[in-house]
Parts: sequence; C-alpha cells; structure tokens
Amino acid sequence: MTESIWESVKRAQDLLDARGLDANTAELAMRAVTGKSRSDYLASLREELPHELRSQFSGYITELLTGKPIQYILGEESFYGYSFEVNEHVLIPRPETEELVYHALERANKLFGNRPIEMADIGTGSGAIAVAFKKERPSANVTATDFSEEALKVAARNAERNDAVITFLQGDMEEPLTPQKWDIILSNPPYIAEQEKKEMSATVYGFEPASALFAEEEGLYFYRRLAARLSPMLNKQAFIGFEIGYLQGEKVQQFLQEAFPQAKVEIVQDINKKDRMIFCEIT
Repeated sequence: MTESIWESVKRAQDLLDARGLDANTAELAMRAVTGKSRSDYLASLREELPHELRSQFSGYITELLTGKPIQYILGEESFYGYSFEVNEHVLIPRPETEELVYHALERANKLFGNRPIEMADIGTGSGAIAVAFKKERPSANVTATDFSEEALKVAARNAERNDAVITFLQGDMEEPLTPQKWDIILSNPPYIAEQEKKEMSATVYGFEPASALFAEEEGLYFYRRLAARLSPMLNKQAFIGFEIGYLQGEKVQQFLQEAFPQAKVEIVQDINKKDRMIFCEIT
C-alpha cells in the first residue's frame, strides 16, 4: 500500500492527538526522516513516502507515542541559532533560556564594553548557555560546571560541535568556581517544586533528568544557596543572572537583595510577559 507524506503525517497526528500528545511533532519527525526544510516539506506533501523512510518514520512515531520528547528521539535541538546534542542526561534547551542569554549579553556589553571577561555558567547541562554566550562574545573566558559527569560529556561535545573553547568543571553547583573571581555568573538551576509535578506534562518529568528539574524549598533552594555564597566569588564590578519560575521573582529578588544590599536587583519578563529572569548588578 502506498501512502503520501501528508497521509503518513496525518495518520501520526491523529494517533498523537488521541493520546493527548503534541501532534506537531509528527511533522518534525517526517522532516527529520526526509531531510527536508519546512518549505520543501510543504511542497512535497503529495509525494509518495518511500517504503524505507516509512519504516523509519513509523519507528519515530512509536517512540513519540510513549511520550518521549522529539528532541531526544532525534538527538538534537536548536538553541540561539546553534545546534546542540541532547539526550536523557541533560535538559532540552528552552526558548526562555535563550532570553537569559540575550539579556546577559546586552548587560555585558553595557557594563564591560569590549574588554575580556570571566563568565561562569553554573549547572550547565547541555552547555547551551555557556556555548551560546561564548559564540556571541568570543573574547569571554567561559567556564561551566555540572554535578553530572554524563551531562558534562554532552556539554563538552556541544562545545566541540560549535567550535567553542570552554572550561568544564565537575562539582556541586558553585563549588568548583570558588578559587577564582568572576565578572558574570549565570545559572538556570532546578526550580520546580515537587508538588508541581502533577501539573507537568509526562513528556517532561518522565524523560528529562529529575535532578535538573526539581528543587527543595518549593523550588527555591538553589537560589537561596547561590545568593548566600556568590558574593566572595565576584569582582567589584559584576553581575549575576538567573532564570526563574514565573512565580518566584519576588522571593529570589529578596534573597539577592539581602545578600547584596548595594546591588541593583531587577526582575525581567520574557516575551510572554512572565517573570522569567532576574539580574543582580554590582557596580
């Protein structure tokens, strides 16, 4: 039996939709199988899908029906215009985190001009923040930490993949960074409270590493810890940037303002007008 590309995708979309899963991933799977850009894909919807590609597509859909994220199935995700390897050892980079990088780069330009700076990314995971920052500001010396040896392997491959020279250190959050002084410290730490799990998609909590998602103290543990410990590690002129849960702004702002009484602490909204980032600027 022959089947067009459109028919195959439509059948897959119906199956995904019936399971309450994202039907749009069927198109992404088909484009990966056929190697087509979106415009080429749309132009070829009526073409027959060759038997060997149909089998591969069917395999992807079988995995998608388990709830497995399309990024883990394909083994990659785009972030800040760069391609990143992703697997079950690291979080899938999100668009919200791209905004953290964008605002951090803007602040770096205003505060430091063109001079070389020391930047650290705490809890780097796939290396997305560290790599994107380094690519956009090549003169920066970038260091990234993670507790997970497997995550650091992925991050190192992503640095190589994107031709970015980054120092990777294994250890518990900020601890590997203590011997040095830093101009910028960025982090997208675990910030989801355990009780929020029931509101999350099973596609997220069933496949992405729990240690990179959940934190104690209603998701606030790492913000409180980092606010209390980062002061001795910063240069006289420096800033901290965190991604936050959209309801955590006031609490995290309080942690930082108490730790840095003279600093300017600012909550920044994302493109969807939700509190998503916080910056603490010391001058």
